[in-house]
Amino acid sequence: MGLVDLNFLHYLLMTKFTAIFMKYFILFCTVGLLFCCSENNPKPNVMHQASTTNIRLMTLDPGHFHAALVQKTMYKNVASTLYVYAPEGPEVLDYLDKIAAYNNRENSPTNWKVERRIGTDYLKNMLNEQPGNVMIVAGKNSKKIDYILEAVKAGINVYADKPLVINKEGYAKLKEAFRIAKEKNLILYDIMTERFESTTALQKLLSAQTNVFGELLDGHHGQPSIVKESVHHFFKYVSGKPLIRPPWFFDVNEEGDGIVDVTTHLVDLVQWEAFPGQVIDTNDIEMVSAKRWPTVLTLPEFQKVTGLDAFPEYLSKDIKEDKLHVYCNGEMIYKIRGKLAKVSVIWNYQAPEGTADTHYSIMRGSKSNLIIKQGEDEGYLPTLYVEAKDTKGFEASLKGAVAGAVAELYPGTTMEKISDGLWKINIPDEFKIGHEAHFAQVTENYLKYLENQELPDWEVPNMITKYYITTAAYQLAKAN
Repeated sequence: MGLVDLNFLHYLLMTKFTAIFMKYFILFCTVGLLFCCSENNPKPNVMHQASTTNIRLMTLDPGHFHAALVQKTMYKNVASTLYVYAPEGPEVLDYLDKIAAYNNRENSPTNWKVERRIGTDYLKNMLNEQPGNVMIVAGKNSKKIDYILEAVKAGINVYADKPLVINKEGYAKLKEAFRIAKEKNLILYDIMTERFESTTALQKLLSAQTNVFGELLDGHHGQPSIVKESVHHFFKYVSGKPLIRPPWFFDVNEEGDGIVDVTTHLVDLVQWEAFPGQVIDTNDIEMVSAKRWPTVLTLPEFQKVTGLDAFPEYLSKDIKEDKLHVYCNGEMIYKIRGKLAKVSVIWNYQAPEGTADTHYSIMRGSKSNLIIKQGEDEGYLPTLYVEAKDTKGFEASLKGAVAGAVAELYPGTTMEKISDGLWKINIPDEFKIGHEAHFAQVTENYLKYLENQELPDWEVPNMITKYYITTAAYQLAKAN
């Protein structure tokens, strides 16, 4: 071999050796760099990633229109792709129609991209695939707690419509779900829209002004210290269209009695207003009485609200003389830290023309009563009144509160004297946004809780106590 050939061979060997050396040197440095980075900047946990940049929503079995109302608006840091896991049927179709309507409306359209996972194994598929990290559930109340329990076991945050449970057995599962959620650092939360209703929020605010309200009275039989009553209707309009309810909505085995359903909101408001920011334990509760009674529907009324031609077989247990008896009405009286509270709910078939669901509330204080009415005199709109116990110097105190704390919450609010010792509080219309819009407000709060990876200290124990009250009232009413 010549000199040129040997030099050429030496060149090739050195070049190959250098390439191999450089390849492994670069690999070694890269691994070392990654190792160092992982030590100094540990990978954030799933909750933190979800809360800051990548919250992904999954809707499970949307049997109630409240599931769609959560998506009536878009949210910052929430992915626009929405995953829907549900069985086939009219409920999920109605849900998808509402999402499509929100996407296509003229004013502030949403931009949800829906990924459908429709089929019989919807729960199993959601748990296995987990394309999202927050489960939204609003539907059959009989199944809800089982959905919730399986979700938290799988490490999924839960955002659920009320009620989370409808009986004593469900209550035991709920306590277990909260235990697991705490262990896994998950946020399990129910959707309490009524905290955002302006007259209710103002009632709470004024009850904290001791120079106006004084102290909450203990109350006595016939005159509780705090009362929350609501009237609802089976036939109504939602997002401008007649609401078609699934037939199981009228089955108390699926939906639950009225005393454990809508009353959830009212029991929540009693705690939230009378004991703000305080932990309420089940030992703070003493049940006094409870009762339940039915609303009776004719077949034509049932047909109008469900679209069915006949009563389903599973409702035969509640049919008497060809009419459906739905135990959707209930009342409970209980003591909460010694204060007597009364909560009741009534369901009628349809509201009179020009009216809607209504709410009545009174908080009795040592200096004044704070009363919310929503009758004909109020144009069927919730209105707050302040009724003084002693008028001497009271008007000046009320003016000071309206100009101060009230103005900070609802600027432009005024007081109007109705009679000696009675004033109406006029809240500007811009703050009366309606029930449907409150869902976005609650959801914004929930997203903040996700971001902080925790709820206020009082929320979980008070949720547990809330459902203790409703399920205990149900047991007492059934016994009676």
